[in-house]
Amino acid sequence: MASEKINVLEEANFNDTVNNAKTPVLVDFWADWCGPCKMIAPVVEEVAEEYEGRMKVAKLNVDENGSVAANYSVVSIPTLIVFKDGSEAERIVGYRSKKELKAILDKYI
Repeated sequence: MASEKINVLEEANFNDTVNNAKTPVLVDFWADWCGPCKMIAPVVEEVAEEYEGRMKVAKLNVDENGSVAANYSVVSIPTLIVFKDGSEAERIVGYRSKKELKAILDKYI
């Protein structure tokens, strides 16, 4: 599933991971049954490789961690949220190409 460059988040480690990160954090909110989530997964993995050391990349399964998704009002997936200094900086809903995603992420590194 996720490469070793991608952190797997759940309710127990979400706040620690996002709030204590020294770099911006991109969190991919996804589910197994979501077609567009499967389409963007390889893009997220490539970004995790390319941005290693400059941005932390993580995934959160919304079916297994519904309360976290609810806390951030995630109603459509895939939703990617960029956190900077523990706060939401930008939200991307739906599939984006690697070029589009990198253009957004580059603003935060």
